[in-house]
Amino acid sequence: MNDPVLKVADEGRIRVLTLNRPAQLNSMNDALYDACAVALMDAADDPGVAVVILTGEGRAFCAGQDLAEMADRPVYPKGERHGFVPFMEALESFPKPLIAAVNGLGVGIGLTMLPYCDLVFIDPTGRLRAPFVTLGVTAEAGSTVLLPALIGWANAAEVLYTGRWVDAPTAVAYGLAREVSAPGKVLDRALEAAALIAPNPIASLVATKQLLITARFETVRAARLRESAVFDGLEGGPANLEALAAFREKRPADFSGL
Repeated sequence: MNDPVLKVADEGRIRVLTLNRPAQLNSMNDALYDACAVALMDAADDPGVAVVILTGEGRAFCAGQDLAEMADRPVYPKGERHGFVPFMEALESFPKPLIAAVNGLGVGIGLTMLPYCDLVFIDPTGRLRAPFVTLGVTAEAGSTVLLPALIGWANAAEVLYTGRWVDAPTAVAYGLAREVSAPGKVLDRALEAAALIAPNPIASLVATKQLLITARFETVRAARLRESAVFDGLEGGPANLEALAAFREKRPADFSGL
């Protein structure tokens, strides 16, 4: 069933999940995190789904955390779990092949979710960025382990320390994406790749995915938990508050005194 913030569609044994907040460039608020977590768990349990594709509606793949919500966190009843952590738990343990069709910019979690995908295709307009330091916080989603392993230490350090943009050809050169698609055809390319996977026995696909992720699972989860503890310590601090104020006021952040 479609959620207002997430579109779900099946093409045979392929399930396509489309982030659906185009006016907000598909930035992740708790509602979208929760919808994605539920959709991944549903796909994991569905015996008719062999492979899942993640993509975005409109001109962005995912613009990262919704900064408006970051500045004014929702309050939930005690014991309820929402947002980033349940989404990450569903993503890092997802047991079936997962493909990303990066249709535009990917910022923050829009970049750091990509190492959890088995295949990543990117539109020529796609650009990726990890702006955590520029927001006065730190890396997330196990990226301090996954990015150095995937793209090399120096590339990961530059991406994380500077928050610079990585264009589509560079993303492929680094190994963040498998290939640049034809313009406007990234979902079609992802569907082509998924169609080669989907006819295979699901039990064999699941067993193979499990073998692939088992070696790194505990290391990546431990990194994510360390990152979250440090992130929580920095969130709401002087640098983070200045970054959020600058975002609201549409001006450059000034960290000169920090």
